[in-house]
Amino acid sequence: MLRTIGNFIWFIFGGIWLGLMWWILGVLMFICIITIPWGKAAFVLGQFSFFPFGRTIVKRSDLTGEKDIGTGALGVIGNIIWFILAGFWLAIANVVYGVLCCITIIGIPFGLQCFKLASASLLPIGKKVVSNEVAFKMMEENASEKLKKMRSKD
Repeated sequence: MLRTIGNFIWFIFGGIWLGLMWWILGVLMFICIITIPWGKAAFVLGQFSFFPFGRTIVKRSDLTGEKDIGTGALGVIGNIIWFILAGFWLAIANVVYGVLCCITIIGIPFGLQCFKLASASLLPIGKKVVSNEVAFKMMEENASEKLKKMRSKD
């Protein structure tokens, strides 16, 4: 219930514009063709910007257990380019907004969402938006697999 209320307030007071700006940027990147990988990342960030409460961004390779073009070497190169040209500056802007939101007690949950967006905007290529429950279950299962591998080596 609180997640829904938080998302509603977020959406009304800025989430709609933030998400739409990301989607417009994504369309422009698709038009330029060479920037399609960054366009896909812009759509992921837009989706996350509309309703961030109760959701998080995870690596697609951690979620699916398989590498793809965005989670391999090309994704790393794309993320480096993104970080230099946009990610660093977007993260700074989101951190500033987060700090401003955290000035009041009521704004703290919204400030925390800004910090999540800052983290997501640093290196968005090869990521997917999922619910917090899916992310927790994924981390739990991946940790179990790693533990099994570690035990079998001994």
